[in-house]
Amino acid sequence: MKKRHQQKLIVLTITLLIAFNLPILLLFDSSNVLLGFPVIYIYIFSVWLLSVLISMLVVNRYYE
Repeated sequence: MKKRHQQKLIVLTITLLIAFNLPILLLFDSSNVLLGFPVIYIYIFSVWLLSVLISMLVVNRYYE
């Protein structure tokens, strides 16, 4: 794997560590609901889905 792809994945990992840190999670912990789901669930799963898509893009560009 190229060095720049490894660096992108490391930056993604650090960003995820910050995004799933407790103070950030507590910003979304409220009794509000969006589309019938608590806001914190939507935040967690959207960040997770976004991270999977970004890592897929980085890895796919490596194999091209």
